[in-house]
Amino acid sequence: MTKSRQYFEMMLKNNTELFSIFETIHNNYIINPDAWQEKLNNVGAEVMDIIKEYEDRLVSHQEGGKYSRFSTQTSEKFWQEIRKKYPKIDFVGVKITYS
Repeated sequence: MTKSRQYFEMMLKNNTELFSIFETIHNNYIINPDAWQEKLNNVGAEVMDIIKEYEDRLVSHQEGGKYSRFSTQTSEKFWQEIRKKYPKIDFVGVKITYS
């Protein structure tokens, strides 16, 4: 198992309740984005903070050493794991306006 996958699973395990709520909202958002955007943004903000925290933990030991060029690749692999489970994660924080 890769480090990216390990950190992803650790993040989910250590924040089970929040990610369970987010998964429900995320799945409903896929079906009806207009109705669920605000909830996705609200809960998603907290989820994004946790994701960033685990991403920082994952790459922090690589940035200062001889492996610094791999930190970007490691970060991308971590985000790939996230996007596999939550394909609409990039819609967190989106503001929809209708004219």
